[in-house]
Amino acid sequence: MDLGLKDRVYIVTGATRGLGNATAHALAADGAKVVITGRDEESAREAAAEVGPDAVGLAADNADPGAAQRLVDEARDRFGRLDGILISVGGPPPGFLADNTDDQWQTAFETVFLGAVRLARTTAAALGEGGVIGFVLSGSVHEPIPGLTISNGLRPGLAGFAKSLADELGPRGIRVVGVLPARIDTDRVRELDALSGDAEAARTAGEARIPLRRYGTPEEFGKTAAFLLSPAASYLTGLMVPVDGGSRRGF
Repeated sequence: MDLGLKDRVYIVTGATRGLGNATAHALAADGAKVVITGRDEESAREAAAEVGPDAVGLAADNADPGAAQRLVDEARDRFGRLDGILISVGGPPPGFLADNTDDQWQTAFETVFLGAVRLARTTAAALGEGGVIGFVLSGSVHEPIPGLTISNGLRPGLAGFAKSLADELGPRGIRVVGVLPARIDTDRVRELDALSGDAEAARTAGEARIPLRRYGTPEEFGKTAAFLLSPAASYLTGLMVPVDGGSRRGF
């Protein structure tokens, strides 16, 4: 199946590892050009080099008010166009109500929420018909995850923002989608499993709750995200797609 990605240009934030990185690889494998970001210049460049010649790596902090416009300008200057963005922001610190400080909440809001809003707003202004804005969110959009109180507070709000954005941008032919990973085998998920004190036992218990009885791979997530960003998904907007092996029981 041809996804129609050849020579299209996407920004993928937080893509030096994990889900964003897997998506960048999937996009490039089908012929897209990719601007990859990470907080560290060297790691961003190394990640881009691994993706291939049609990728460029830039250091960018989503909390930086100037980062969004720099990324849009870089995509246009380097590749001559911009077709979409996948906003992947990483996870805020774990903890329960009594564990997380005001500073942690504020930092997470600036990076996870406001940074994503700013990236979406700036990209929307630069996109034409056929453009797409994607958000990497979490299964916590539908059901809170114990021990991730800050994430549980911010992710559903971003999903609501994405749904609103889909209504606003739809008349311009711009799509907005959310991708909701659950237990994908990334460094982040392994770190969360380790917080239990027995990472192996936590993983075994987690897999037992998944109908497919295993964690997903970053590559499986990346291929799903690449499809949603592609012209092949041209009539899909305003939806939240779980990539969770069947963990979500609702419709």
